[in-house]
Amino acid sequence: MDRSSGILLPISALPSPHGIGTLGREAYAFADFLHAAGQKYWQLLPLGPTSYGDSPYQSFSTFAGNPYFIDLDLLAEDGLLDPSDLEAADWGTQPRYVDYGKIYDARFTILRKAFQKGHPRDREAVDAFRRENKWLENYALYMAVKSHFGMKSWLEWPDEDIRLRKPEALSRYRRELAADVDFYAYLQYLFFQQWNALRDYIHSLDIQIIGDMPIYVAMDSADVWAEPEFFQLGEDLVPTEVSGVPPDYFTADGQLWGNPLYDYDRMKKDGYGWWIRRVEGAGRLFDVIRIDHFRGMESYWAVPYGETTAKNGRWRKGPGMDLVGTLTSWFHDLQFIAEDLGFLTPAVHELLEQSELPGMKVLEFAFDTREPSNYLPHTYGRHCVCYVGTHDNETVMQWREQADRSSVTMARKYLGLNEAEGFHWGMIRGGMSSVADTFVVQMQDCLGLGAEGRMNTPGTPSGNWQWRLLPGEASPALAKKLFLYTRMYGRI
Repeated sequence: MDRSSGILLPISALPSPHGIGTLGREAYAFADFLHAAGQKYWQLLPLGPTSYGDSPYQSFSTFAGNPYFIDLDLLAEDGLLDPSDLEAADWGTQPRYVDYGKIYDARFTILRKAFQKGHPRDREAVDAFRRENKWLENYALYMAVKSHFGMKSWLEWPDEDIRLRKPEALSRYRRELAADVDFYAYLQYLFFQQWNALRDYIHSLDIQIIGDMPIYVAMDSADVWAEPEFFQLGEDLVPTEVSGVPPDYFTADGQLWGNPLYDYDRMKKDGYGWWIRRVEGAGRLFDVIRIDHFRGMESYWAVPYGETTAKNGRWRKGPGMDLVGTLTSWFHDLQFIAEDLGFLTPAVHELLEQSELPGMKVLEFAFDTREPSNYLPHTYGRHCVCYVGTHDNETVMQWREQADRSSVTMARKYLGLNEAEGFHWGMIRGGMSSVADTFVVQMQDCLGLGAEGRMNTPGTPSGNWQWRLLPGEASPALAKKLFLYTRMYGRI
């Protein structure tokens, strides 16, 4: 990655009159903002359909796009919706935050109307799309059956035959729920039509897209339901152990994620074909893939199923360079970033070195006065990505208020922070001026927002992923200021 910089802003956080950011006009406007600001990258969070808790890291499919992000105004322009359909819906009352309950209630009703108008017209193109995307049939059937059973997890479906994917049950439900299967397939067609157009526009501005690939998939997903043989499940398809991380900087109890763990031995026998297909799908979305929780490739934390915290887990050996090398050698047109945060052993450092992937440096972790830090900019090599903070961190202004006073004092002295420049701009300058090839800043930190701008607090089950940009905040004046910093430090 050449010397450059970018901004982290999820699609969900874009302005929109319909309650959540989409792939429509405001996405194009933000791409223009990035271009005016001299930025090379737009970093996104995962784009998959979200489940309970609204986390983009817990998706119904590792391949599908989130129907929430389908732009309804574009559908109206295409004749699939009447503008009155959009005006009558209740999208919530706070433009700063997503009301996921309101979005869920309103959006699918409206998308059904678009399906009823558009599917007969687009059937031939949709059929071709379905043939080209082998994952789609399992996903569309899974969502249709899930809807049929009141959106229960597939482990709780009352019909064991379809839960266990017996051939006769698969055929019967495809036949009985054909209209719903078509609906969920059509939503993916619409998503990727809009996404491909937006991605082409972003590329026309010489901007690339960085996207997260969560290391795990959700238990309640088409991925696990369709291919349970690749996961550590018992005969009843219930996990024996689940994912998480031990106690760390974020939480004293660790983080109990609850995802099923991979059967890496079984995956290796298949030549890691499941992973290859997965990265191929991510490559349809992103130019650079950030491998979330990279340290789990070396060793992963396994928590007994049924535990209420992650404290009582154990480390188990991961596939290491066997899998990482397979992926990096298979995909020559993709770039990867290793999210190497957390408890890192010498073996993890060795894996990162062998992989030759850039790791991450987070400025908010740099100034702990209790111990030396390799997050301080003077310790960096070029081959890394520097962040002020990620979506899991406090905004930098929140960090200033809540971090240990000695850490904030050290940051002020180390970076020469002052009120005239602004604390958040000084932190941005600290990252911009580092030798790191790539620098990324959250949009909230460009705006100098406090706790109200935090995107996610790890270990908390609710109240996350809600923050949104307001209309006009990505202003020409802000773009000009970012451009000056970016040019000053040779990142244009």
